[in-house]
Amino acid sequence: MLVVIVGGFFGDEGKGKVASYLGLVDRPDIAIRCGAVNAGHTVVYRGRIWKLRTLSSAFLYERARLLIPPGALTRLDVLFKEIDETNARGRVVVDYRTGIISEEHVNMERRSQHLSGVIGSTLQGVGAAMADRVLRRLKLAEDYPVLKDMLGDAPNIVNEALDKGQKVLVEGTQGTFLSLYHGTYPYVTSRDTTASAFISEIGVGPKRVDEVIVVFKSYITRVGKGPLPGEIPVDEAEKKGMVERASVTGRLRRVAPFSVDLARRAIVLNSATQAALTKIDILFPEARGVKEWNKLPKEARKWIEELEDKLGIPVTLVSTGEDSEHMIDRRRDYGLL
Repeated sequence: MLVVIVGGFFGDEGKGKVASYLGLVDRPDIAIRCGAVNAGHTVVYRGRIWKLRTLSSAFLYERARLLIPPGALTRLDVLFKEIDETNARGRVVVDYRTGIISEEHVNMERRSQHLSGVIGSTLQGVGAAMADRVLRRLKLAEDYPVLKDMLGDAPNIVNEALDKGQKVLVEGTQGTFLSLYHGTYPYVTSRDTTASAFISEIGVGPKRVDEVIVVFKSYITRVGKGPLPGEIPVDEAEKKGMVERASVTGRLRRVAPFSVDLARRAIVLNSATQAALTKIDILFPEARGVKEWNKLPKEARKWIEELEDKLGIPVTLVSTGEDSEHMIDRRRDYGLL
């Protein structure tokens, strides 16, 4: 079984939280993090916090093999730091063709007035590395002897696992509307960020996908420049408890109310089969830490049910707090388990 997690807005939706929960309860045989190091996914579990930029947030399940696919971009310092922090040594497989970001890529972006001033890039070297990959001069994982013991063929590993009926969890990065093709161009990232792109990064065909879980936050946040429909002032966002900072850059996230129109568009672009909803405890503080649907405040249940009607897909996962275990799982109620 192959499940894809994808962001429904502009990133920051809580994909790391959802992936970490699914790692704990679904126990995937393989967990794959797509994308690049310009996106941080935060995992909070029993008092510990991890901020990951290259390994899957499902690492909490200690038997999962952690794959970095050929379409991903990573940095060696970030990779080894996360392997140590997550105690994942021996479980990580880096595909031979994974792209490696160098310090020069980072410096190139920091010298770019267009990226830093106009676009509001995270300046992590991702765009420069992608450009080098297109120009066929980027160094790949197989070019680095330090990675020798971790190298493998990710497409073969994943497809063989699926042939055996094993579970594969794919964790996408950023959000649908940061897609180079489907987002708010030019205020986008340097790659496609939809479910189709993630499975392409891995080397898996569309027929192998069983579920696509699109993750929405109960309100919208965005880092950097670009349009944000319904954006509210910082002081108002502070009063509502919606002010956040990005996990990679530390920049203040801009805030707007939930957009049904954007959510519907994301569902179409990703062929989403179900939705996960995070930060419901910000809209309804009484929901914090609740793990059962019938114990949610009545107003929260009504808001979610009305949202389901508008979106046309079930909201199967409802996050009620930062910890990976703060989750209401409705998949069994919908016959999905």
